[in-house]
Amino acid sequence: MPYSPEHKVQTRARVVESARRLFNRHGFEQVTIDQVMASAGLTRGAFYHHFDSKDDLYAAAVASFETCNPFATANADQIVDDPKRMARMLVDLYLSDEVLENIDLHCPLYALPSDVARAGLEPQQAYTDLMRGMRHIYRCALKGIRDADRRAEAMVALCVGGMVLARTTNDPELRKSLRESARLQALALLKQD
Repeated sequence: MPYSPEHKVQTRARVVESARRLFNRHGFEQVTIDQVMASAGLTRGAFYHHFDSKDDLYAAAVASFETCNPFATANADQIVDDPKRMARMLVDLYLSDEVLENIDLHCPLYALPSDVARAGLEPQQAYTDLMRGMRHIYRCALKGIRDADRRAEAMVALCVGGMVLARTTNDPELRKSLRESARLQALALLKQD
């Protein structure tokens, strides 16, 4: 008896979730298809029913962050119709201790930039789409401000850069101060007219 379409969707989601966690922890080059499939509780043969290549899987793993990220999860139950409030919430959560400590849910924008830079076009497009989505949230909060695009991009750079630097230092005080500095500057960009 063939599997239902729902089973195929659920299985694919399980593989993507497994890949996303492993890529975050070990990087694209260090993770094999066999490891991803074993982590998902499946065989290597099942991989090719869902993906054409490891690059295809990588693109899906990067893109999956749109729906599994802490911001989407935290706001799933509430509708926030104030763009500035939503942007502040994103800045605060993105640069939080909670997010920094949860490696499995690290955003590809700061967890995987070097890997994505060396990856194929599909992963780079998924990464670009994530960046544009984050910029869009900030851009909406800055509607009507003359240099809104520049500010929104600066906010993305502050958030992502603050997390990249925080992830790469072993000094807990520096980790905290880098993120706090990025947070304060990003929020200041929202306040200025």
